[in-house]
Amino acid sequence: MVQPQILPGATTIGVVCKDGVILASEKRVAYGYLVLSKAGKKVFKITENVGAACAGLMADMQVLAKEAAAQMTLYSLESRRPVSVNAVAKLIAVLLFQHRLFPLLTQTVIGGVDGEGPRIYVLDPLGSVIEDKFACVGSGAEIATGVLESEYKEGMSLEEAKNLVVRSIKAAISRDVQSGDGADLLIITSQGAREESIDFK
Repeated sequence: MVQPQILPGATTIGVVCKDGVILASEKRVAYGYLVLSKAGKKVFKITENVGAACAGLMADMQVLAKEAAAQMTLYSLESRRPVSVNAVAKLIAVLLFQHRLFPLLTQTVIGGVDGEGPRIYVLDPLGSVIEDKFACVGSGAEIATGVLESEYKEGMSLEEAKNLVVRSIKAAISRDVQSGDGADLLIITSQGAREESIDFK
């Protein structure tokens, strides 16, 4: 009998708004129908102005985020200038493509603010890079995308975008068994990045 392939689930979102970028993911770490943890962190700060949010295997996300952060710190010290969002997205794309024969099982959203304004990029496990205004990845992506597509508008304030992201994650959590247990947010503006954690009752 052939066993069905089980991949870890998640709901991860990135949204561009007028004042910055919001990256968010729920906290549940699930493998099939088994909940391994209710406090998984899937949102990572790469530099002071760029972050990443992932869906997939926790180990692959963590290795990718740590390596990208280290490489970008070295680049920033050598070039003596801040890192662009595009540079981080391209670096992570190269790291993913280098592992293409044994891919890192993670879908990634890179977001941040630089001299060209707020931007997000979506990357698949093989390193394709797509720029967009909002993006959802993971097992709850279809549900969250429905909410975002119906309510997202360009030029939203930070608070409006945050409320929309939370509503999208709540919608996904209520229908996706592999998502749940609150959400972690990374809010990035021109002043820097701050993290928030929300518990859903």
